[in-house]
Amino acid sequence: MSPANARHLTAEELHAGMDEIRRSPKDGGVVKMIVRRPAVDERETVQTAEVDLKEGLLGDNWQQRGNPMTADGSADPEMQLNIMNARVIELVAISK
Repeated sequence: MSPANARHLTAEELHAGMDEIRRSPKDGGVVKMIVRRPAVDERETVQTAEVDLKEGLLGDNWQQRGNPMTADGSADPEMQLNIMNARVIELVAISK
């Protein structure tokens, strides 16, 4: 689905899913999906991945994209990875 055709949930729909999200384990979890971005506007789902302390998720272009929030526009090493609760994704995504 393209962003132009995206359907956003109503506030009521979001609130209706909150109890399930709050049931998420507090002390552990599993990785259900790994997605990296090899290029701008591209997504690649992988079964296994390697993370490097300097390079981040290998095969992802986070470093090349940079970050408009840093003074010089360079990539922020504190933002190498994004982690999202799978229950939130299940609530808001039409498909994974």
